[in-house]
Amino acid sequence: MSGNPIQIIPHWSTDRGHADHGWLKTFHTFSFANYHDPRHASYGALRVINEDRVAPGTGFGTHSHQHFEIFSYVVGGQLEHQDSMGNTEVLSRGALQSTSAGTGISHSEKAHGSEEVHFLQIWALARPGDGNKKPAYFTRKFPDEEKHNRFVTVVAPDNSSSVSLSREDKGPAPIRSELWMHASLIDPGVSLVHGHVEKGQGQPRRGYIHLIQTSGYNSGKPGGNAIRIGSKSSAEDSKVELREGDGAYLVYESHDLEVTNVGQGMAEVLLFDLD
Repeated sequence: MSGNPIQIIPHWSTDRGHADHGWLKTFHTFSFANYHDPRHASYGALRVINEDRVAPGTGFGTHSHQHFEIFSYVVGGQLEHQDSMGNTEVLSRGALQSTSAGTGISHSEKAHGSEEVHFLQIWALARPGDGNKKPAYFTRKFPDEEKHNRFVTVVAPDNSSSVSLSREDKGPAPIRSELWMHASLIDPGVSLVHGHVEKGQGQPRRGYIHLIQTSGYNSGKPGGNAIRIGSKSSAEDSKVELREGDGAYLVYESHDLEVTNVGQGMAEVLLFDLD
C-alpha cells in the first residue's frame, strides 16, 4: 500500500456498463445484463450497483428473485413498488426499500406520476444459509436534513444492535449480509471523516464509494459535482478526485477516510463498508 493507510482504486464512470433503452437510462458499476467485465464483477458482498432513470409511465414489470438482498435508494421522482408479499408502496426522495429475497419473491418497480424516477438499485449476497430464509420487506425514510454534512447509516446487517426488524421504523434497514451503506449530502468545502462501524469481531477492511449523478444524466465525460477522497493523515497528492458517476474501491489499513466536497454544488455520496 506504499505506506498509505487507505488504498484507493478508482472506478471511473466512463468504465461503467451503460445502456439507453429510451424508457430506461442505466449505468452498471458491476457486471450486469449485457455488461460483463471481470475486473468489476463484485466486491465483498456487493454484486450490483445500478444507477437507473426510468421514464414516466414505464418501469420493470413483474420479475422474480431468490437469495439476494436487494435495496433501492430513491434520489428523485417517485418509485412505485409492488411485490408478491402484498407490499404496495410509492417511495419518494430519501426513501429506501429493502427486500430479502430469500426463498423467492416477485416484484415490479415503476415510475409513479408524471416525472422520471432516479434511483440506485443495489444487490448484496446474503450470508451462507440466510439466502434460504423466508422473504422479508422493509422501508426507511432519510430526509435531506438528516444526511446534511454527516454520514448516516441507511443499511446494516440484521444482527447489528442498531437495527430494528420492524417493517417500518427509524434507523438503518436490516439486511442478511455483512454490508453497511451510508449516505450523505455534503456542502461545498466541507470535509467528513468516516470512522469505524459497529461490528462484533474486528472491523471491515474494504469499502466502496460512489458519487451520485445528481446534476443530470451524463453518458460522457463526468462533470457536475466533485469530491476528493483519501486518508485524513496522508498527503494531498495521494488523494483521488471523483466526479459524478465515479466510484472507488477502498482497502483500509486504518479507518479514517476523509471525503471533501471540492465542487460547486451539493455532493450526494454513498459509502459502503464490507468484510
